[in-house]
Amino acid sequence: MPLRVIIVGAGISGLCAAVALRKAGHSVKVFEKSRFAGEVGAAITLTPNGVRVLDHLGFDFTRARADVMESFEVLDGVTLKPLHRANVDNARQDFGAPFYTIHRVDLHNELLRLAPDLDLQLAARVIDADTEQGYVILEDGMRHYGDLIVAADGLHSVLRGVVLGDHEAAQPTPSGMGAFRFILPTSSLQDDSHFRLLLQTKGKGNSVFADTTHQTERHMVWYTCRGGEIQNFGGIYETTETTEDDVKALMLAEFAHYHPSLIHLIKMAPSVTDWPLRYHDPLPTWHKGNIILVGDAAHPMLPFGAQGANQALEDAGALGALFSGCQSATDVSGRLALFDRVRRLRASRVQTLSMVRLGKEKEVEAQVRQYADPQGSDVPTSFSERHEHDYGFDVFDACQKVLAKEGLLN
Repeated sequence: MPLRVIIVGAGISGLCAAVALRKAGHSVKVFEKSRFAGEVGAAITLTPNGVRVLDHLGFDFTRARADVMESFEVLDGVTLKPLHRANVDNARQDFGAPFYTIHRVDLHNELLRLAPDLDLQLAARVIDADTEQGYVILEDGMRHYGDLIVAADGLHSVLRGVVLGDHEAAQPTPSGMGAFRFILPTSSLQDDSHFRLLLQTKGKGNSVFADTTHQTERHMVWYTCRGGEIQNFGGIYETTETTEDDVKALMLAEFAHYHPSLIHLIKMAPSVTDWPLRYHDPLPTWHKGNIILVGDAAHPMLPFGAQGANQALEDAGALGALFSGCQSATDVSGRLALFDRVRRLRASRVQTLSMVRLGKEKEVEAQVRQYADPQGSDVPTSFSERHEHDYGFDVFDACQKVLAKEGLLN
């Protein structure tokens, strides 16, 4: 008999979990606090470990206008000198799946297409849950019961506090950093000499322009989306007290010492947004009763390494694989324990690595070793090792192994 699954949150994490659990044969209901089912923000990078999950779910990358990546690189933001580079044009052979860049809206819309007739309730804010009796409470006081409750309610998760039993400890921590974001239509840059100059240096993929003049995580990131029609830019910086309300002026001031051609592109931006970056240390547990945390609710991380969305996709893939063939609510607890074995320590390593940009893995080696699996095993300490660790992981293979060990393979 199919499980009754409640998913809290209809962002990328919740929607992908919904698709995966429906594919596994279960009845899924999604509660979303906003009045529309959509994503906001700009583009993201999809790495092979996340792409593998989307492939499994039947995701159409062409329909979603995803751009294939050929490189992951770090350059000096002042001189444009290459610092680190990984060619990923053979990613399917090396990691089992390619790299893409994609607009969040396009990713979300394609996931919605994969979930026709999804029971999605909008303007349905979940304010609490009961881990013993297995229900969520909506803002209107209504209780909804489920055999499995998936908390995909994001960075400011309400259900994280329920699982931890401590709402104060569940709060995310300000990182002291912010993220500027803007996009430019490629058509507006075709005759731009600065743009053409930068393209002579930049590879086709995710390019990070690091600040080598200060001991800081300040950097710009640049890649395309929507079939190359959009140039997507971000800027990470350390926040300070300011009375300046003009976000574009703030970004120009923060990156004033960068290469003139990069400054020129910032000046061309019609608008710039600014998002505070918050994180949480790895959690000691992700589940309590029949409630499981996924995505940013489970492992909120910084953007260094481009793994936030990809780890959420791994969560969804694991849920689908581990709950396939699970026909009884009495089996949920055991399957959640398996989910913890597959996901928590791995995501905790990635989460810890997210504190530093590519190439600075040694700075967090001691912290990452706390989440080695098994204890004492190797952890990533370099740019190349981080790539292999993050992108080469096959969540379905990991699930098959734990299911086989427990004698639960179908």
